[in-house]
Amino acid sequence: MKFSVKALRSASEVVHLTVEAGDLQEARRAAVSQGLSVLSVKASNPLTLWLGKSRTKFALDLFIQQLVSLLDAGLSLVEAIELLAEKEQGRGAVVALGALKTELHRGRSFSDALEMQPALFPPLFVASVRVAERSGDIREAVTRFLDYHNQLGAIKRKVVAASVYPVMLMSVGVLVTAFMLLYVVPKFSRIYDEIGTDLPFLTRLVIGWGQMLEAHAAVTLGSIAAVVSAIAFALSRPAVRAWIGRQLWKTPGVGERLRVYELARFYRTMGMLLKSGIPLPTALDMAGGLLSPVLRGGLVQAAREIREGQPVSRAFHTQGLTTQVSHRLLAVGERTGRMAHMVDRIALFYEDELARWIDWFTRLFEPILMVMIGALVGLIVVLLYLPIFELAEQVK
Repeated sequence: MKFSVKALRSASEVVHLTVEAGDLQEARRAAVSQGLSVLSVKASNPLTLWLGKSRTKFALDLFIQQLVSLLDAGLSLVEAIELLAEKEQGRGAVVALGALKTELHRGRSFSDALEMQPALFPPLFVASVRVAERSGDIREAVTRFLDYHNQLGAIKRKVVAASVYPVMLMSVGVLVTAFMLLYVVPKFSRIYDEIGTDLPFLTRLVIGWGQMLEAHAAVTLGSIAAVVSAIAFALSRPAVRAWIGRQLWKTPGVGERLRVYELARFYRTMGMLLKSGIPLPTALDMAGGLLSPVLRGGLVQAAREIREGQPVSRAFHTQGLTTQVSHRLLAVGERTGRMAHMVDRIALFYEDELARWIDWFTRLFEPILMVMIGALVGLIVVLLYLPIFELAEQVK
């Protein structure tokens, strides 16, 4: 896709150029890599923004793995970035690494160069690198962030893997039920109209549904489509999603699991930041962005109490950011001075607890869901065939 870029080449020279890129951000980065100060970026054809996006994305974990390998091989940081920029083939990666190389050649620090591309390099990664630059051990910092990134990804993969089969099962159940109600039931309604026999009450309800569909098929299907569209639109609104999230937090059992999931991410992030040498108050502010509003207010208050001299374990426990086990581990970390190690242990404890719950829930929920779907479809079938069974009894 082509984008028109308006930029400053110097303090007084305005230039206009056309850039081939996958999206607006990639076009902006391409212009910045040429030493320009971008004023505006717009698509040459506005339809290109709707027709497609960049097919290539920047893989942060792959970039870190390759960077660590090159640093281990004895290359300097600048040489490693240059080599990665030369061998990359994806447009997004080429532009991103080209911008990094340009900024490093201009004398910027690695952390400052990373910070100029916030869409690709998260603030936690930038902060870890910035602290490591003081000690000169960038390899350890990026390796530590890679481990952290993989551990968080493992949690997400467990949740997603546990959700795939139930979602597929529910989708199939909805499709089968819709087929029965929208196609099979109307066919049976015509048959029973011709027979003219007395029908059981529940069968009459099902047949009435079929007759209504046949008489008002377009209106009914249009109404269903409108309802589905309205639900999809509502779910796309941040306010609606926030309200659903609040209700889930209030649900017994579910709210506690959400709390464990968020605390696992929070403690894992805080452990990585503390190991990187970032002070505790700063680590709390940075890791707090991972928490939902339900827990974030408690963290703000806990951070205030810690700055006033309260022990971390007491402040976290007062604000509901610990369980009995994690509260004791934090107290041990304070006494021994190994807070980063204990925070990692707490994160591992929460992750194991979450994994056990996911395994238990999927083993219990999937059979229940199958029974419910089978019972619903079976009920419709029985109600449709019940009059036929009664007619067969009368023939005998």
